Amino acid sequence: MTQATTAKQDSLPNLCTGPALLRLVMIAELLALVLVLNNGGLDGFNWVDLALTSLMVQWITLASAACICRLRPLLARWPLWAAVLLSYVLILTLTFLFTLLGQWFFLGYWWSPQPLDWSALGADLIVAAIFAGIGLQYFYLQQQLQRGERAQLEARIQALQSRIRPHFLFNAMNSIASLIAIDAERAERMVEDLSALFRASLSEATLVPVEQEVALARRYLAMEAARLGDRLQVDWRIEPLPGQPLMPSLLLQPLLENALYHGIGARREGGLLEIALAAENNHLHLLVRNPLGQSTPTPGNGIALANIRDRLAAHFGHAARCEVGVQDKHFCVRISYPITEQ
Repeated sequence: MTQATTAKQDSLPNLCTGPALLRLVMIAELLALVLVLNNGGLDGFNWVDLALTSLMVQWITLASAACICRLRPLLARWPLWAAVLLSYVLILTLTFLFTLLGQWFFLGYWWSPQPLDWSALGADLIVAAIFAGIGLQYFYLQQQLQRGERAQLEARIQALQSRIRPHFLFNAMNSIASLIAIDAERAERMVEDLSALFRASLSEATLVPVEQEVALARRYLAMEAARLGDRLQVDWRIEPLPGQPLMPSLLLQPLLENALYHGIGARREGGLLEIALAAENNHLHLLVRNPLGQSTPTPGNGIALANIRDRLAAHFGHAARCEVGVQDKHFCVRISYPITEQ
């Protein structure tokens, strides 16, 4: 499927998801209730009539949703007006067929032949035409709203991912300049590490293998080690992970940058940076722990963590967790989210 076809398909109302089907069922049930109340009023309300009307309306609704869902890849190749028109005609056709079936089965036409109730059939088609137009318009506008929100969120994620503190760039360049004369080979490695970090920050905001994210974090810490020296101690605890789990790109590096900038880098004696990664209950668990800095915390730490929460929510919704806290004079960040594999 081409990118243009995918974009068109994304602009069509999506009736293939669970929430969309639930809304359809609820709207159909409300329509059935309105029809029954319109026919008999409150005094003549009959639960049997409501059950039969609900069955008929739900048949038409779910059958229409199933057909439109299956035809969605085909409709994506057509102009939007043609796709909507075909969906509209399909709903009316199914309404006509199910209404004929309803008269044949529920009204006893199958055992006592009699003329069709064309007046009732016409009324059903008019009601279907009105509500189909309203429903398609509603789901189209909802789809466009979700598409716009998703585009804004992806743009924000991309902007957050590409954000690297200027002080880190300046420190890295100064370290490289100081190493050129005394250790050219190490300076060259730092240039390569810095290039890899910027390449990741400018890449598409997506999920990448955990091994790739860990390798990038190690390169970042190697650059910071050139500046901090023995003040920086790192303890990696990575347990065996099932399959090939994924992680949001450039998720780990900002956590490590915060730990160094607000914690270890702010201490004369430095400290130990602990990084633990494990899998449990089909969730990936990440822990970053560092000693508290000796200076007053700056607001930047909270902003970075809020950005990470936004990215996790964009990828995993409410299933992701990002908890922060202070324990034994150490700042801890705990992240967990459902394991997603390639």
